Amino acid sequence: QVQLVESGGGLVQAGGSLRLSCVASGGTFRPRPMGWFRQAPGKEREFVAAISWLGGTTDYADSVKGRFTVSRDNTKNTVYLQMDSLIPEDTAVYYCAAKGGPSSRQQNQYDSWGQGTQVTVSS
Repeated sequence: QVQLVESGGGLVQAGGSLRLSCVASGGTFRPRPMGWFRQAPGKEREFVAAISWLGGTTDYADSVKGRFTVSRDNTKNTVYLQMDSLIPEDTAVYYCAAKGGPSSRQQNQYDSWGQGTQVTVSS
């Protein structure tokens, strides 16, 4: 069973930056496609970004493209989400998730999820 733990969330002013980390652990863990999702108050969870298991392929939601960057360091079993030019609409709980097969935007294809980290952007 893969365990995922996110960190790096917090309170930041609009225009600021945060970097989220997601560390994976588990006896049989090996690099897998990873995704970042977020859920704002009163809204459904939505796709943010995804990265292939080697990191060569990335995908972003239109709302974050050009502002967020997903990357990974497989030697540390860690995936990152660099968030720049944050806006209040980015306020949400951010989750990382892992899946088998190719990377995807579809939440139901991810089988391991972290507990989430809160990001709050003030105006």
